Parts: sequence; structure tokens; C-alpha cells
Amino acid sequence: MRAGAFLYPWDVNGDPAAAERIAGLGVQQVTLAAAYHSTRALTPRHPRHRIVTAEHSAVLYPPGPRWSGRTLRPYPAGDWAPGDAYGTAAAALEAAGLEVHSWVVLAHNSRLGAEHPGTSVTNAYGDRYPWAPCIAQPATRAYLTELAAEAAVRPGARGTELESCGWYGLAHLHAHDKIAGVELGDAGRYLMSLCFCAHCRAGYAEAGVDAERLAEAVRRGLEPLWRGTGAVDATDAGLLGDAQLADAVLGFRVGVARSLQEEVVGAVRAAAPGGFRVLLHADSAVRACGANVGVSPDHVLALADGVVVPCAGGVGLLSSFASRGVPGAVLAANLTVVSGMGGSPGTLRADAARAAVEGATELRLYHAGLASDADLALVRQQLAG
Repeated sequence: MRAGAFLYPWDVNGDPAAAERIAGLGVQQVTLAAAYHSTRALTPRHPRHRIVTAEHSAVLYPPGPRWSGRTLRPYPAGDWAPGDAYGTAAAALEAAGLEVHSWVVLAHNSRLGAEHPGTSVTNAYGDRYPWAPCIAQPATRAYLTELAAEAAVRPGARGTELESCGWYGLAHLHAHDKIAGVELGDAGRYLMSLCFCAHCRAGYAEAGVDAERLAEAVRRGLEPLWRGTGAVDATDAGLLGDAQLADAVLGFRVGVARSLQEEVVGAVRAAAPGGFRVLLHADSAVRACGANVGVSPDHVLALADGVVVPCAGGVGLLSSFASRGVPGAVLAANLTVVSGMGGSPGTLRADAARAAVEGATELRLYHAGLASDADLALVRQQLAG
């Protein structure tokens, strides 16, 4: 089964041995970050550093002239990825015989929310989520679409993998995160992720939903969770006390996400050469918001060339995409191979076999730059088998 590994440019640039090391793992592809959110990353083998701190969301190449005069625009990286860091790393990886695809993070940008507060998702209590741009807002959608077209179609890239191409919400590993004190469950996290900015309020109204009534229902439904008394029906419809209201809200959000995905994929295809492959990081639970956005499998597989499916907790999500039987669709199982992050590189062969049974056509290994030497040795051994 074809395998690819995720990498950051700073894993490669300045390390003359990096590209050959990655090629020696037995992977055929690298998914290389071209636009990425803020992070602090380990580089356990780099000759010049061990920790890279990306202080804000940035494009890892020089942004082009299309942004002239625009209020919302991508931020260039600082000294963690200077110049055309993506291009430099991609050239080294290609020289080592690896196919390079771009990795583009879209609706996840804390600096954008800090500098343009009105762009952020706002919950039912009026709290802003500066890391989560609201994808219902026309200016934000235009920014994300342009960003995708530029960041995805880098020189030499054979395809792209779009992360966070949909709703973002509460779930976010923020610096010194302190939100785990109350177990909200999937439905509670979803309700805490509903947006009540002016654009979303107008959208709810068009869907026949009174936004203030919805906000009151959200706050009322979450109250037992704050008290720790739980809920008899721990679904969003149960917490809201109104299945029709829940369906109308979900319908609005699904429509917004679908139209954004259509615009983004269309823009990437218009900018890309023939044969360029477009995948979305996706979850078949349509309410999901975050890096792996909730999608309808039928819709996303008709739109894109396939999906990258999170499999850190098991490979079960793959079957909901495979069952659609779309010929030629790429179903890439995303497996964590960093033992310090809960991954299991020593069982990669068995995990890949289970993924194949569920319909996976390819593997993605997260993350070759973060893994220890011992983890990479196990990956090499498992892929060689």
C-alpha cells in the first residue's frame, strides 16, 4: 500500500541527511506543510536545533501579489521558516525521489482572530474563539479560498491535503489548555462550537431559526453539564430539547461547510495543472469540527479526489467512506507513528492491514519529523515487511 509521511519544512532545511532519511523509510510521498498554524515542534535529529516555535499561523513561502490591498491576508513566517522554506524543502525531498504534496491548514488561525476579532466564531455565551475563523462570513471565505489556491499549488507539488476545510470550534490544543475540567461529550462540544456572529445569526434566520431562542436553548441545555449532573439524552437534539431545531441548525452549518469546500476545491483545481490531486482531512461524523472536518461522504467524494481519515483511535471511520464505492477515490488512513504521542510504530504493518480491510487505499504517517530514531527504525522495519 502506498505510504506518505507528514513533514514540516524545518525538519528538512538545514539538515543535509533529512531527505534521504525520509526516503529510506520506504514511503513514496511526503505531505509537506505549506500553510500551517502556530505550534511548538520537536526536531529530534536536526543538527542546528531541537525545538522550533512557530509563533503564529503563516504561509511557509513568500506570499504572492494576489494579496495586495486585501485586509485579510496570510502572514509570512518568521525565522522558523524564512524565505521559501517550503520550496527549499520540497526540492530536497524531490531530489531524494519522493513525491511532494502540499499540506494546507485553512480555518485555524489565532493571529487572524487576534488582529481581526470580528472574523472569529462566537459561542452562545458571547465568548470569541480567536483560533477559529467563522466560515459563514464572506470575507473569511474569500480569504480561505485564495489561501487554498496559492498554498496548495506550489511549484512541483503533485497534489494537496487540505486540513480544517470546514467548521472549527471549541476543540483546540491551545497553549496551557485548561478546558478539560468538565466532560462535555461530543454533543456538548458541538453546542459550544455553534457560532453566533452576525453572519451566522442571519443564516439561522434564513433557515427558520431564531438565533436568540437557539442561544438560550444552548445555554439551558449545557447547564446540567456545568453542574456535573449530566443529561439523560446526551445528543445535541436532547440537550436542546428540540429535534427540529437541532436539524435546522445542522442543516445551515452543513450547507455553509459544503459550499466552502466546493469553492476551495474549485479554486485549487482552477490554479493547478492536470492530474493534481486534492484530498480533504475529513470525518464522516457530519457535526465534527476541527482539523478533520465533518463531511457527508457522498458529497466530499464527489467533490475531491479522496480523504485523509483520522485513525489514531482505530480504523472504523474508513468504512463509512469505503461503503460509497466511489471508483478511484483515495482513502488514506492517517496513523500516528510517534510513540510519545500515543502512536504505535511497531504495529504499523498490522494497523495497515486492518485499515485495508476497512477500505483504505493509502497510508499517512504522522509525523516523520516528530518521531524519535527508534520510532523511525520501527517504521522502516514495518514498511519493509
